[in-house]
Amino acid sequence: MNAPFDAATAFGPDAAVQPAPDHQVAVIGLGYIGLPTAAVLASHGWNVCGVDVSEKVVETVNGGGVHIEERDLDRLVREATESEKLVASTEVPTAHFYMIAVPTPLNEDKAPDISYVEAAARAIAPKVLPGACIIVESTSPVGTTERVAQIIAEMRPDLKLPVYGSQEGGDVALAYCPERVLPGKIVRELVQNDRVIGGITPDCAKRASALYSSFVEGDCHATNCRVAETVKLVENSFRDVNIAFANELSVIADDLGVDVWDVIALANRHPRVNVLQPGPGVGGHCIAVDPWFLVSSSPKAARLIRTAREVNDFKASYTERRIRALLDAVPGGKVALLGLAFKPDIDDFRESPAMEIALSLAKTRGQRIMLVEPFAEELPQGFAGTGAQLVALDHALQTAEIIVVLVDHTAFKHLLPDDLAGKLVFDTRGMLNK
Repeated sequence: MNAPFDAATAFGPDAAVQPAPDHQVAVIGLGYIGLPTAAVLASHGWNVCGVDVSEKVVETVNGGGVHIEERDLDRLVREATESEKLVASTEVPTAHFYMIAVPTPLNEDKAPDISYVEAAARAIAPKVLPGACIIVESTSPVGTTERVAQIIAEMRPDLKLPVYGSQEGGDVALAYCPERVLPGKIVRELVQNDRVIGGITPDCAKRASALYSSFVEGDCHATNCRVAETVKLVENSFRDVNIAFANELSVIADDLGVDVWDVIALANRHPRVNVLQPGPGVGGHCIAVDPWFLVSSSPKAARLIRTAREVNDFKASYTERRIRALLDAVPGGKVALLGLAFKPDIDDFRESPAMEIALSLAKTRGQRIMLVEPFAEELPQGFAGTGAQLVALDHALQTAEIIVVLVDHTAFKHLLPDDLAGKLVFDTRGMLNK
């Protein structure tokens, strides 16, 4: 953003006479999406305050460091803090824009938990000034943006809040703009990818677009908040359904005694067929979680989406059973599990099927379990006391009788048949076939 922010241009003349906020943008939540977003905004000239409940995270960011592994993020954060365009705090400041990027996990019955979003809204409410714009980026069930508006209205009766379906404006704008980035490429895709910006009213969408159009090179598509919320869930549900087909196909191939990788490669020679690659399940905070939001919202209608989720969850337990059978076939032998992350070349273990499988095996076969994860310096806390060990790849290859590829990290792709000679090998990713 080359020109300085002009409240009158973005929000209308009334906003320009309001007290000057502390910052132009406040990003609530400095996790895998919030911190990169804050750094990208700062790199485009915005004065940004990143807010997080963790004092350790705040201290790290203010020191120019990062607490997550993401390409180019360390450089962006360092430059942003050195230029004083980015500061971090545990307190919510006043700002022109508020972006909510906090977790939305599932509870025990697979229903979405938006308590972190609600807490963010309650933290923002006392600080928000007329003319401000609040944007929810957290993946959320349909209706969440309106819930944020409700919370602000209840806590700030002095403000007029926009109402969904109305053409009237309000003192504060509210919108929903989901992230749609790939871990490992977040910094680049935050700028390059199209964005869907859904306002509670058309004017809210226009106000939020003023922020995104300042740094997004892709197209910004304005719509209403319910459509935008649904779009995000549909994107990840579509991918989950297609992965479920590949995972189910891999189980069928085992029953038939055929090589699933050969089947997929040859089937994909058809000009209108593109079967995805199977794996040990589906992980990450998006694909493994978001489909349940649609199922929760429409449980009777979302039959295919529910089944796909169940298929992908089953694949992890199916993979674990196969590994246990290998252990039974080699009494006393050790198994090396290659990879714990939910996808290649990242340090993100959220909802990782590899992690789920490894933890379950470690609890009963701990002394026989060796774990190789190039993106971890120590084992996650859940492995404490199990006897499982984090080891280097070379040590695993020398020591283990069984090798299982759970994640196809680049660090594993140099493996040759000679490296695995004499060992039982279970490749859940088809990495060795490639």
